[in-house]
Amino acid sequence: MAEDPAGKSVLARLVEIVGAVHVLTADEDKAPYLTEWRGYYRGVTPAVVRPASAAEISAILELANETGTPIVPQSGNTGLVGGQIPDESGREIVLSLERLDKVRSVDADGATIVAEAGVVLERLQEAAERAGMLFPLSLGAQGSCRIGGNISTNAGGTQVLAYGNTRSLVLGLEVVLPTGEIWNGLRGLIKDNSGYDLKQLFIGAEGTLGIVTAAVLKLFPRPSGQTVAFAAVESPRAALGLLKHARKLAGTGLTAFELMPRIAIEMLVKHMPGARDPLAAPHPWYVLIEVSSGRGESDAHELTLRSLAAALAEGTVADAAIATSVAQAQDFWRMRHALSEIQKHEGASIKHDVSVPIERTPDLIRLGSEAVAKAIPGVRPVPFGHLGDGNLHFNFSQPVGADGKAFLARAPDVHGIVHRIVTEMGGSIAAEHGIGRYKRELLKGVKSEIELEMMRKLKRAFDPNNILNPGRVV
Repeated sequence: MAEDPAGKSVLARLVEIVGAVHVLTADEDKAPYLTEWRGYYRGVTPAVVRPASAAEISAILELANETGTPIVPQSGNTGLVGGQIPDESGREIVLSLERLDKVRSVDADGATIVAEAGVVLERLQEAAERAGMLFPLSLGAQGSCRIGGNISTNAGGTQVLAYGNTRSLVLGLEVVLPTGEIWNGLRGLIKDNSGYDLKQLFIGAEGTLGIVTAAVLKLFPRPSGQTVAFAAVESPRAALGLLKHARKLAGTGLTAFELMPRIAIEMLVKHMPGARDPLAAPHPWYVLIEVSSGRGESDAHELTLRSLAAALAEGTVADAAIATSVAQAQDFWRMRHALSEIQKHEGASIKHDVSVPIERTPDLIRLGSEAVAKAIPGVRPVPFGHLGDGNLHFNFSQPVGADGKAFLARAPDVHGIVHRIVTEMGGSIAAEHGIGRYKRELLKGVKSEIELEMMRKLKRAFDPNNILNPGRVV
């Protein structure tokens, strides 16, 4: 490894900053930090460093900037595009945020919570709940992902429809810059027009411009009533008909609207312990709908019932089941959250995280499925996700009995097909998972040169020595 200007090794300096116990160098200790859960990326690092404060991170980045040592920030290691995994060079040091795990304060009256970057999302939700409030960011990995990673990837999840994505939930940030300087922007202001909104530069930047160490986040009143239902529809176009009625009747009380194909339900019933078919008969498509109300359970139930009845009368809904207990509602949600994981049991899958204008989602599903099936006969499309905000996880499982490695080798072809259709529809090839390493080269085909150059200028301005998450995003 490199040496600092005084001739001391970087590793020795890191030990001085955080203590020997928090500089992991043994292979077995580093292993959990070097691969992401899908197994797409496996990295090499001389050390994993686990600081406990912004001050320690400041000292680490100042050292890295002096010595040209590349740093890869890692939060909960649940990212899906490889941005948190070191490369294979053996030069990049992993900086884990797991020890920055304090909820600093909760202000129910001001509807804010201040949390450090290493706080697990589920713990943050629970802290808000104890104060009688709601932190609405919700996703399948919430038991292990950390809020710093959520902010750095601008995480979406299942409640974007009502509350917006992470970008909409952040009021202020504390950030350590690549030079080691600390920006204290922990202001919990709803309105602040005093110049550029600097915090937005770091939200979704995937740790390439600075390391988020703490955040002021918005809280909301907890709904006093909530109803969850499974509805069967004949097509994604019919699902949009139900969305229209639910929006009209429930308004902002429509907190989730998730689309799932029949094949996904079959995979869940086959592989997920305790999963059952949600309705008596099979249907081509399903919608998981959640309605929340500040006026109580009966109001949420009534709004859901009226939305379903209107769609039934119109013929856009074929059948529906409303959860009759909290346990059943949780079972419905477990099925939805398990979809990505359950696909592993069916072999290899090629995945996309895309968004298009909401009214074009049925066209995307039809055109994308047809085009990929033509290229790979027998492929099994499994498109699902957040229909209410136009974000689909447009996944393809390998043909039954196919060789998984051979199927994954076709990923560039499949990406090209899907991303071309998405781009022609004015959509995005990275709706909520980010760019990381996985999509970095793909950006060149979907963004204009002026967009890419603006991004490069930002990177050069903040990180002229390119030490912070190099090779990711730009």
